[in-house]
Amino acid sequence: MDLGSVMRLDMMAWVVGVPFVIAAVALLFFQRRQSRHLQDDLRQLSKIKRHTIEYELVLKTMKLNVWRMDISTQTVTVESDYRDSFDTVDVPPGTSFSALLNTVDPAYVDSIKKSMTELLEGRAEHFHLQYEVRIPHSDRTYWEESYATIDKRDLTGKPLTIVGTSRRIDKQKEFERALIDARKHAEESDRLKSAFLANISHEVRTPLNAIVGFSEVLPLTQSEEERQQLLGLIKDNNARLLRLFDDMIHMSKLEAGGETIRKTQFELKPLLEEVVMRYAGKVDSSLVRLQVAPTDDKPQLFTDRDRISEILNQYVDNAVKFTSEGSITLGFEQQDKLLRIWVKDTGKGIPEDCCDDHLFERFVKVDEFVPGTGLGLSICRSMALSLGGKVGVQSTLGKGSVFWVEIPVE
Repeated sequence: MDLGSVMRLDMMAWVVGVPFVIAAVALLFFQRRQSRHLQDDLRQLSKIKRHTIEYELVLKTMKLNVWRMDISTQTVTVESDYRDSFDTVDVPPGTSFSALLNTVDPAYVDSIKKSMTELLEGRAEHFHLQYEVRIPHSDRTYWEESYATIDKRDLTGKPLTIVGTSRRIDKQKEFERALIDARKHAEESDRLKSAFLANISHEVRTPLNAIVGFSEVLPLTQSEEERQQLLGLIKDNNARLLRLFDDMIHMSKLEAGGETIRKTQFELKPLLEEVVMRYAGKVDSSLVRLQVAPTDDKPQLFTDRDRISEILNQYVDNAVKFTSEGSITLGFEQQDKLLRIWVKDTGKGIPEDCCDDHLFERFVKVDEFVPGTGLGLSICRSMALSLGGKVGVQSTLGKGSVFWVEIPVE
């Protein structure tokens, strides 16, 4: 084979081989490019998946639902709902906006319509509302909170869809109510304490002035009758002052939980007679009859006798203050597993609108002109509660009152 033939063969090899090489390079480039695109797609899918997981995690954690409203059809569709399912009103796909409003408490319908109108007319970027939802076939409701904003618009800027979220806020509302009640209670306590401090100086000063003044006059008195009258006044004011401090000490111990309940078994009727004897000398027997209601029952109680005695003493002490004629009667009656012990008087009575739990609050006085700190009835309630019982009153102004305490019979 001559040199020319060899050269022609080499040329043919180059002519045939170069396209194969170019094709191979192109194929390799294309494969690498496709691989990069595939990797990019996988990364995007991974991001989308991760975003979806994070999105669902937020919804689950916040217990939200996501909904869309098609403005042209006025229908609402819930896309995801992670709210507490108990008693939550279900919203089927394509529910009309008017039907949704029918589930809302009527007191909030107008505010929802107003907020939606402002959003559609461009006067607001979003709306945020709290409202009550009525539970079907019941009188109960629950609280819900919603946020919404415009999702899509047409070429003219007119809203097409609204996207929003909702969640139940029952616990939040309960917490808010608890805070409001606590604030009111603190304000009321502060007011009552201020009133107590304003009155306590008078309550202490009056018997002290009487004790000091009559003690100074006593040595100068020659008549034995006048001396006995002065001694009686000193004794009465001394007892009044001691009762004042006893009440304050009782209340302080009860609030601090410093008094131990000591339950014993005893007969009730002798205790009532004991209280009557204690106060017999403090009433004018010609005008007021202090007595125990006649009965053949002799109930045995197993509870703290001293606390029952203190409650009755407070009741009778108040009855003596407000009863100038008639009677003060102590009695009891059995009611299932409860025993009601009562003190009934024919005194001036209490207005019916005052015969509620407020009367048994600390430092509350119906008549500011009658001596007392306003602690007695509060002490009665605290003692009754410590025994598993309760207190109450029925009264008619000008006709008298009945104060009672109920305790469980063991």
